[in-house]
Amino acid sequence: MANKPSIPKGTRDFSPQEMMRRNYIFDTIKEVFKKYGYQPIETPAMENLSTLLGKYGDEGDRLLFKILNSGDFLKKTRSADFDDLSRLALKISEKGLRYDLTVPFARYVVQNQHDISFPFKRYQIQPVWRADKPQKGRYREFFQCDVDVIGSRSMLNEVELIQIIDEVFGKLGVACEIKLNNRKILAGIAEVIGEKDKITEITVAIDKLDKIGLEKVNQELQDKGVSREAIERLQPILMLEGLLKEKFPKLMEILKDSETGMKGLNELMSVMHHLKDLNLNTKWNLDLTLARGLDYYTGAIIEVVAKDVKIGSICGGGRYDDLTGIFGLPDVSGVGISFGADRIYDVMMEKELFPEETEASTQVMFVNFGDEEAKYCLPLVSQLREAGIPTELFPDAAKMKKQMNYANKNNIPYVILVGSEEMKSGELSLKNMKSGEQQKISANSLTGFFMNK
Repeated sequence: MANKPSIPKGTRDFSPQEMMRRNYIFDTIKEVFKKYGYQPIETPAMENLSTLLGKYGDEGDRLLFKILNSGDFLKKTRSADFDDLSRLALKISEKGLRYDLTVPFARYVVQNQHDISFPFKRYQIQPVWRADKPQKGRYREFFQCDVDVIGSRSMLNEVELIQIIDEVFGKLGVACEIKLNNRKILAGIAEVIGEKDKITEITVAIDKLDKIGLEKVNQELQDKGVSREAIERLQPILMLEGLLKEKFPKLMEILKDSETGMKGLNELMSVMHHLKDLNLNTKWNLDLTLARGLDYYTGAIIEVVAKDVKIGSICGGGRYDDLTGIFGLPDVSGVGISFGADRIYDVMMEKELFPEETEASTQVMFVNFGDEEAKYCLPLVSQLREAGIPTELFPDAAKMKKQMNYANKNNIPYVILVGSEEMKSGELSLKNMKSGEQQKISANSLTGFFMNK
């Protein structure tokens, strides 16, 4: 007996209905990207390991899916290589599946630097792979929807990305909040409390403030070697409350002796100054605990969380000043964000935000009563299709119950019945599958009827 077929853990099949919903998300995001002048690119699913290794830290390197060399993949190995698994891996594997879209983008920019014009605005919607432990909301294969502009240090790029966030989630109907911070502000905070070298430890701890509370954050800071005096100096910063116009003067006083901190504060004030004039629908605010992959970002940090749904961030990103430097093209600043399509999908399902039209691909189905009736219907089917109305004719002259069940299961909203009587009169029977109502409609007015729906 053959083994039951299966798919690898952490991967998923998507049904037609799920794909229609997912495509609705992708199409909405893509249209907004295009509206703001971003151009599409794609990069290969697999990259040379030399491109990927060392770009994501030790944990990232561990989570890379490596591809065995073709043919005799052991031919370059020696018996001693089997004593060191990391060395063995490099001998038998030269390629790996991409871990994200950002490092391949940096490689693309460097490789094509003489063929693209800067600033370069690109979007990319493709799957990525991580050998992570599968669990709810975390998969080994998932899609990222990235949009970046590289080759410009202007804060207007950050403003534009926040506009994109506002428009995408507005179109999708997802209520959310945008959190903003700046890496330089975090560096300045570490500096003024006297722990400049412990910026990573400090920000990793305070990033958990909402999850574990102030007391446990302070304990974690102490466990990581941050002095009691520094922790005490940090408290009024963590507890900073009030409106933005009240927070900024306090921050300016706190960071006045840190050149880096003041630069970050001025950058953030510049972005927020422009945002105030745009009347965005999405609320945005300063969050001093926001770190998001601190080692990666050098300026603005952006994160989006859904309201009333506990799922983590649904979009995030920030500015990186030297991403292409890892491939030999230094001092090219960029800023970008990534939409988490899978989490957005879960939020929209929980909130029932998908429109009805995403539930069906076919809008109209002609019932098949036999050869003569099918011959009569075919030109009408073609007519509706040419008008852009998804239409199908049931292929077999099966029992009516079977054909109606097919229409119901595929969420087809309208069914047209054409028997001998309808063929003679030219008056077709149209059934609304949702309401159950049935009416007569002339063959000549068929296209107009559906075009006005």
